[in-house]
Amino acid sequence: MKSSFFKTTKDKEKLITIVIHVMIWLAIFLLPYILNPDYEPELNRVGHPKTDFRELDTATKILWLGLFYFNAFVLVPRLVYRRKFIVYVLSLVGLFGGIMLVHGILYNLIIDGRPFHLLRSLGFNLVPFAFTVILSTAYQSITDQIRTERLLAEKKNENLKTELSFLRSQISPHFLFNVMNNLVALVRMKSDELEPTVLKLSSLMQYMLYETDEERVLLKSEAEYLRNYIDLQEQRFGAELNLKVDFDIKEDWHTIEPMLLIPFVENAFKHGTGLTDDPEIEIQLTVTENHLHFTVKNKFKETNAIKDKTSGIGLTNVKRRLELLYPGSHILSINKKNDWFAVYLDLTLK
Repeated sequence: MKSSFFKTTKDKEKLITIVIHVMIWLAIFLLPYILNPDYEPELNRVGHPKTDFRELDTATKILWLGLFYFNAFVLVPRLVYRRKFIVYVLSLVGLFGGIMLVHGILYNLIIDGRPFHLLRSLGFNLVPFAFTVILSTAYQSITDQIRTERLLAEKKNENLKTELSFLRSQISPHFLFNVMNNLVALVRMKSDELEPTVLKLSSLMQYMLYETDEERVLLKSEAEYLRNYIDLQEQRFGAELNLKVDFDIKEDWHTIEPMLLIPFVENAFKHGTGLTDDPEIEIQLTVTENHLHFTVKNKFKETNAIKDKTSGIGLTNVKRRLELLYPGSHILSINKKNDWFAVYLDLTLK
């Protein structure tokens, strides 16, 4: 059996990231020696112990490390990417002034017997400051570009792999068979519910076969699809199921990835009925101020029965889709407590 030092690609990426950061730290600490091989802190030559000036030099370089990460993780994403260049430049000027203030305080704490010269210190530290800013900006820009390209590639690959299987797996054949049986029963009883049931099933199938080919669909279309699915399930179980549904969508003109929410609802009906005593399902969907809040809860009963092959696949797939399609703009919480299985999804709509 072949063995590898890296168990996963993520392990390799983490090691590469660590190596890059170590190289950055070395570059910052060794910059004076790179620019001047004979470099020694200037104040060493006046008779003071070299250790004092090396401590001051090291402490100041730690400030450069703080500048590197603050610029990379805060200023670049919030100002440079949003093209707020004037605010960015003013922020850098303020940072440089703050660093020089801290440098002066450190100087007075570490060095005795020689006054602090502001102009000399400004000239001496300007180059390391500019080098650190340029290095951190380049690092964050390149890193974000690589991450964006990787996510786009993963999204494209994921869509290609799951397009057919995802569409087929969202509505189980058992659900369709049960709806057909209900239709047969309604025909025999000549029930007034026959026509609306057929229309709901037709709308549901049309959405699955045609509208889901689009990269995004209107939120109101996705909500109507969910409503039709829930209504057909409610008709199937009747009074046996305590079903509570609340849709409060103040903004239905948003777009959303198609069939993103249905796996949670399908999972609730699949595992919240059957062997469960007094089955109960609660579904809540609210949309306001560009935020979608989706809650699905169902009572469940722990059993030792062997799960079918598709058990859990739907939730795993939707987790992955959320990671790829809504990175950093969603919160998904799934938990079991007191015989209840609950899913909470907060999604920032694009």
